[in-house]
Amino acid sequence: MRSRTLAVLAVSTGLALAVTGCGANSSNGSSPTSGSSGASNGAKVGVILPETTTSARWEGFDHPLLEAALKAEGFDPIIQNAQGDDQKVSQLADQMLSQGVKVLILASTTGDVGAAVEKKAAQQGVPVIDYDRLNAGGSADYYVSFDNPGVGKLQGQALATALKDKPGAQVIEIEGAPTDNNATLFHDGQESVLAPLYANNTLKLVKSQFIDKWDNQTGGTTFENFLTANGGKVDGVLAANDGLAGAVIAVLQKNGLNGKVPVTGQDATADGLKAILRGDQYMTVFKPIKLEAEAAAKLATALLKNSKADADKIATQKTTDPKTKREVPSLLLDPQAITKDKVKDVISAGAVPKSDVCTGDIAALCTANGIS
Repeated sequence: MRSRTLAVLAVSTGLALAVTGCGANSSNGSSPTSGSSGASNGAKVGVILPETTTSARWEGFDHPLLEAALKAEGFDPIIQNAQGDDQKVSQLADQMLSQGVKVLILASTTGDVGAAVEKKAAQQGVPVIDYDRLNAGGSADYYVSFDNPGVGKLQGQALATALKDKPGAQVIEIEGAPTDNNATLFHDGQESVLAPLYANNTLKLVKSQFIDKWDNQTGGTTFENFLTANGGKVDGVLAANDGLAGAVIAVLQKNGLNGKVPVTGQDATADGLKAILRGDQYMTVFKPIKLEAEAAAKLATALLKNSKADADKIATQKTTDPKTKREVPSLLLDPQAITKDKVKDVISAGAVPKSDVCTGDIAALCTANGIS
C-alpha cells in the first residue's frame, strides 16, 4: 500500500505544480485561496451531481469537497443534486445558466442527458467540465475522473486473488448502470483480468448483469434471482460499488453465506469499510475524491481566465469519447484497492472519519486492524 500511497501523493504534488500558473495573483503558487480568489472574484460556478440513493459519495464526499475547493479558488459555487432524475439535470442546468454561471461542472445521470446539457451550455458560451463521468457524445471542454478501467482491474484482481484456491469457483457479476460510461469502463477493466480465467475454467461466470441507475434494490433482487436459479451456490460476487455490494451482502446474510463469499465494492464508503472489517465484504476501491474536486476547481479557474495553457497543464491526458472518437483533455487519478488490512489507510488519509466507521461492534475490529 505504501507504493500506492506514494503514487497518490505524487499525483497530488504534480497537480499542485501543474496549476501554479492558475494562481498568478498569489505571492506563491501553492496557496489556492490567496492565489486564485482574485481571478475568480466571486464568479458563479454551477455543479450538478447525479443522485443520492445508490452511493453515499455524491453528497457525503463530492458535495462538501467541491464546495470547499471552489470557494478556495474564489468562486461562488451553486451545487445541486438531480436525485437520479434525468429531467431535473436539464432543469438544474437551465437554472444555473440563467443565473449566469461562468463554468458548469457536470456529473450527469446519463451520458445522453449530459451531452444535451453541454450543447445548451456551448450555445451560451459556458465551458463544461465532465466530472467523474464522461458524457459520451458530448462536448465537454475537459474531463476529471479516475483511471476507471483501472478501478475494474483492481476489482477483478482482488476477486481472482480471493478465489485462487477454489478451481472452478462460480462468480456472479452485478454491474453499474448501462447508461453510465464509467460502468462500462469498470466492466472492461474487470474483464481484462477475469475473462481469461473464465475462458480457461479457472473461474466460472454464472451471470453478469448491468443494473439500471445503479439501483441497489434492483441489484439485490437481481443477485437473489441469479443465486436461486444457480441452486443457491456462489463462490464470489463482483459488485461494482459499495451500494450494490451492500445489497448483495443482505441476500448472502439471508442465505447464511455472508463472510463465506468474497464481495467486491467501490467508493470506500463508511458502510463499505464497516462491511470489510466485519468480513462480509472482501474489498473496496478508494478514489481520492479530494484531489478530483480540487482539480475540477483549478480547471474552472483556468477556464474562467480563458487560459487553455493553464488548463492543459492540469489535464495532461486524453480520453476518447466512445461515440464521437473525440479526444477529450483529461486528468485521470489513480485508484487504490482496499482490503481489511488497508482500511486504516483510508481513515489516515482523512477521506472517511474514524468516528463514521469505528462505532458499536466495529470499534474492537478497528483496534484489531490497527486503526487508532
